[in-house]
Amino acid sequence: MASIPVTKEDVSFNGTNGTANGVPQQYDVIIIGAGFSGIANLHRLRSDGLKCHIYEVGSDFGGVWYWNRYPGARVDSEAPFYQLNIPEVYNTFSFSQRFPDHRELRKYMAHVDKTLDLRKDVDFNSKVNSATWDARKGQWNVTTENGLAGRAKYLVLASGLLHERFTPDFPGVKDYKGVIHHSRAWPEDTSVKGKKVAVIGAGATSVQIVQELAKEADQLTMLMRRPSYCLPMGQRKWTEEEQHHLRGYYPILFAAGRNSAVGFPTKRVDKRVQDVSEEEREAYLEEIWGAGGFQFLLRSYNNVMLDPEANKVIYDFWKKKVRQRLTDPEKAALMAPDEAPYYFGTKRTPLEHDYYDMLNKPSVSIVDLNAHPIERFTPTGLKLGGESEPRDFDVVVLATGFDSFTGSLTHMGLKSKDGVDIKDVWADGVRTYLGMLISGFPNAFMVYTPQAPTALSNGPTILEAQTTFICDTIQALNAQGAKSIEATREAEEEWKTGMNELIKKTLYPYTDSWWNGANVPGKKAENMTYIGGIDNYEKQCRATMVGWKGFVVEGVQA
Repeated sequence: MASIPVTKEDVSFNGTNGTANGVPQQYDVIIIGAGFSGIANLHRLRSDGLKCHIYEVGSDFGGVWYWNRYPGARVDSEAPFYQLNIPEVYNTFSFSQRFPDHRELRKYMAHVDKTLDLRKDVDFNSKVNSATWDARKGQWNVTTENGLAGRAKYLVLASGLLHERFTPDFPGVKDYKGVIHHSRAWPEDTSVKGKKVAVIGAGATSVQIVQELAKEADQLTMLMRRPSYCLPMGQRKWTEEEQHHLRGYYPILFAAGRNSAVGFPTKRVDKRVQDVSEEEREAYLEEIWGAGGFQFLLRSYNNVMLDPEANKVIYDFWKKKVRQRLTDPEKAALMAPDEAPYYFGTKRTPLEHDYYDMLNKPSVSIVDLNAHPIERFTPTGLKLGGESEPRDFDVVVLATGFDSFTGSLTHMGLKSKDGVDIKDVWADGVRTYLGMLISGFPNAFMVYTPQAPTALSNGPTILEAQTTFICDTIQALNAQGAKSIEATREAEEEWKTGMNELIKKTLYPYTDSWWNGANVPGKKAENMTYIGGIDNYEKQCRATMVGWKGFVVEGVQA
């Protein structure tokens, strides 16, 4: 069932926009994915006069917001920045909150669809199972599991950063007679009223789920390896009137976001933590803490991510604020330990509203998986190490995350010009050029990707920066009569080396998380984030277009 009701006429062609039975349709560009990235590329490329088509595995627009419907799911980028910079869309849509939830974001997607007339160029319920390069014809051949096929000169991979869910291989899980839900596949009508619930994981998704289910469950147990460093969301209603008045400033705000490090036009203090008195520092930290959202991170001192001593000062302030909220000393010791389990800001810092208040409830308990690891599922619950008796649970929630960055790309049959699957190309580590092109994959572009500022950026801002580069590149290649563009292996190596040299100077390498792929057993843990900021990233990317530095371009007319 579609996430937003549409008329039968609107969906009468759903799944048949491309010709079935494997007979391919011809396009200029095929886009895989109909989330923010796919929509942005479709809109821009159609505006450039190209015939484009999207294949989307879901039954409606939204990407991550189509799939994520678990309790409490909402974005942690604030309005007005978490939307596409398309005037005809933002001038006619109003958000109700500073941080919209998943339902409102699907309403937004439906509005984008209706305003831009997108649906006519999309096949939903169409999971891509093959994407191969035809060197003779100079085009990509794409097929889907439901029998569709398309050909195009260019391929845009907009399949998402956090799409392919990760489910640990727990012993005995098939014996469990209760209900198991992964956060990515949550049935919206599910109630846990009167139930005993276990939530495995303590990352951003778990924070949102625990925050809501603790209000309803009879008992809730969160099982975690390490706590998240949550920041105050500062949620509030956003009125129609104030948005109406603010819209005149949107172009300036969006431009400032694009010219910033992370997509929000804030300014970091150009001082070290140690350069100010304790009194001045405490007053300033209170100010940015009270601002809510990511302000506490973005407006902090300039050496927090570089200097362990400075980082400890910030952690200790955070610890003090959280312990003021947690009334149980044992829970406080687990959620805000005396010594930081990892450097502050080196993994995702979720936003919370009443998370710590919910943890205070007597009906909520916390298990340290380092001391009591999950040994196996039982028919009625979980057996934990160091405990003599199993624990009974009616519902187990897997907030275990995703095969981030690469998972969505390595499960679609995407093969190089030499017939090698991308999962094998990247078996020894991810290689890209600019986080958008891959050697051996001509005329293929990626959006919202590894080796770009993705994990440290406001989503719409970085994907629009990449979309502009991709679409301008396609436009320039077509104007030059080029047949194909491909990154060189040398350019990939240089890009990766440069990224790694940047991050060596920071505290990021000392923490494993989904940011470096370490959350998935067997996956190579490596730096997958360009930390130089969106502004510098975009300048570097644009500079390569002059003379096509780092590329092999075939068939350019003299």
